[in-house]
Amino acid sequence: MSLIDTLLIISVVSIWLVLLVNVILVFAGYIGYLQGQQAPLPKDLPFVSILVPAHNEGIVIVKTVEALLAFDYPANKYEIIVINDNSSDNSAKKLQEVQEKYKRRALRVINTDKNNGGKGKSNALNIGLKEAKGSVIAVYDADNTPEKTALKILVSELVADGQAGAVIGKFRTRNKNASLLTRFINIETLSFQWLSQSGRKVLFNLCTIPGTNYVIRRNLIEKIGGWDVKALAEDTEVSFRVYRMGYHINFQPLAVTWEQEPQTFNVWFHQRTRWVKGNIYVILKNLKLLFVKEGRAIRFDLMYFLAIYFLLMFSLIISDATFILSVSGLVHVDIAGFSNLLWLFAVILFVVSTFITITTEKGEMTFTNLMIIILMYVVYSQMWLLVAFYGLIVYVLEKLFHKKTSWYKTTRYK
Repeated sequence: MSLIDTLLIISVVSIWLVLLVNVILVFAGYIGYLQGQQAPLPKDLPFVSILVPAHNEGIVIVKTVEALLAFDYPANKYEIIVINDNSSDNSAKKLQEVQEKYKRRALRVINTDKNNGGKGKSNALNIGLKEAKGSVIAVYDADNTPEKTALKILVSELVADGQAGAVIGKFRTRNKNASLLTRFINIETLSFQWLSQSGRKVLFNLCTIPGTNYVIRRNLIEKIGGWDVKALAEDTEVSFRVYRMGYHINFQPLAVTWEQEPQTFNVWFHQRTRWVKGNIYVILKNLKLLFVKEGRAIRFDLMYFLAIYFLLMFSLIISDATFILSVSGLVHVDIAGFSNLLWLFAVILFVVSTFITITTEKGEMTFTNLMIIILMYVVYSQMWLLVAFYGLIVYVLEKLFHKKTSWYKTTRYK
């Protein structure tokens, strides 16, 4: 057997292992969805401080704040703190207008400048935390329009489970019909939540904070030192520290927020590059915990992230390169037929498992979405491979040149 054949076998086996793990998580997540229920509303609701980190969000911030003000949570039991972080657009003016319109509501705006702000989402959240009054902290991104019941559901779940350090909700794509890319993202987000949230919760009692639409105990976030200002993926980083403190995170899909997603490849590419770099930082920061008792709670997640961002990425590169070289006649692959058969089965498995995840959502189980899922395997997966590889290279270069953390602004749309 040639070296090319050996590498191809290793890559195909690796891809299939990751795929099978994902399929198992999807089915477990589906079971979790069928068994899910809402915790009862507590008699004594805690005071909640909602933090909204915002940098140049003038296009969307008013709609977000008004959605937060519309929560069916008692008005005297929560406050909204918008951290308008070193913005250069009309955000400050827009927020002032909203404050004047809703004078009787607990809405505060913290305007930072280049001296104390503009250093990323984690830094903005830490600034807001210092001003917060609540025993429970909620976080929403500046492009979110949560459903009016979302906060009450999240808080009820947190109060009902004393060992829950945080509770996360579900997020949906608000602009899913804007482009083919947003249709991809819509299905990706639905699949991710049953795959990486509900499935991991059922099998391993693990969830990852998604960065928005979640509540966390104030004493816990203070105990772990707030949000890591070096982390671009501050959500994953905080999740790991919550588990290391002996708490767990619950997933409650009945608490829903709607968010904007990138509509063009360029915006998507920059956003996902940030995610890749952020998750690589978290992996490397916690890698040593794979081999010690202290890391037992997050061991599966570490192995899963390693498999996704390193094993799967390099396996796909080898597989794609071998396929291209074989078709072009530059190399001869003895197991090409066998590899193509496995590839076909992989497509079928991916399509079936992904389609199952969207059957839980009203209006998503359509023939159009079935075709989009098939196209996702061929197109979107290759896009992810490109951004994952690029993100890894950029991460290494930034570490070599000691680049500081700053806001990575995702373009918003009216």
